[in-house]
Amino acid sequence: MRLLEMIAEHGSIAAAGRALGMSYRRAWMLVEAMNTGFGRPVVEAQTGGRAGGGARLSDFGTDVVRRYRAIEAAAEAAAAPFLGRLGQVGDT
Repeated sequence: MRLLEMIAEHGSIAAAGRALGMSYRRAWMLVEAMNTGFGRPVVEAQTGGRAGGGARLSDFGTDVVRRYRAIEAAAEAAAAPFLGRLGQVGDT
């Protein structure tokens, strides 16, 4: 998800990869795996002029990130009471 968020922020797979400390090849392969795995584009290429092209999240890709972050927040909230009690194990 961070890769997708960085692509949205930077407008480039290469720049997103650099921001995360990964090679362009690794970032590109992850994007291709997501596009293939979901059966539709999560990231789309943008054609460019003199500066070249870039990449952007598709509407579907934006929705994937939004839903993933919502699931993540709900899971953290649901787990919080249990995780808090783990610190108390053995204190009794």
